[in-house]
Amino acid sequence: MLAQEIMNTHVYKVKEDATIRKVIEAFLEYRISGLPVVNNKNEIVGYISDGDIMQYIGKHEDIIIDSIFHVDVVKGDDEGFEERLQSILELNVMEMAKKHVVKISWDEEVEEVAAILGKKQIKKLPVEKNGVLVGIISRGDVIRHTFRRIL
Repeated sequence: MLAQEIMNTHVYKVKEDATIRKVIEAFLEYRISGLPVVNNKNEIVGYISDGDIMQYIGKHEDIIIDSIFHVDVVKGDDEGFEERLQSILELNVMEMAKKHVVKISWDEEVEEVAAILGKKQIKKLPVEKNGVLVGIISRGDVIRHTFRRIL
């Protein structure tokens, strides 16, 4: 079985010039937790997930680096939680998106798709054909399609 046989071809995505506000609106409207980021040619240039958002809005403690010769302090948050929520909205998606995207080809074997999802511990894989986004496969898609045949 190939990726193209089980991929979802209705892919929610965001353009590389979008703001985080647009990402959050898509997360809320479509009840999703991640989006491929594409350029004007529909090529995958990034991936933004709810985990990326959590890292930004979560509390950042001061880090103290103590060596024999001196002590360095990396300052945590200067702004409160509500301020971080407001400030994130107008950021460009590419400031926060992962730029090294794990993706697969549309003709990849599902066995390999399962291996990548498991090994990389990711929820979804964008699917491309000739360098262009054509679908997405989730862990649930793999489970449903592979076990449906034998149960």
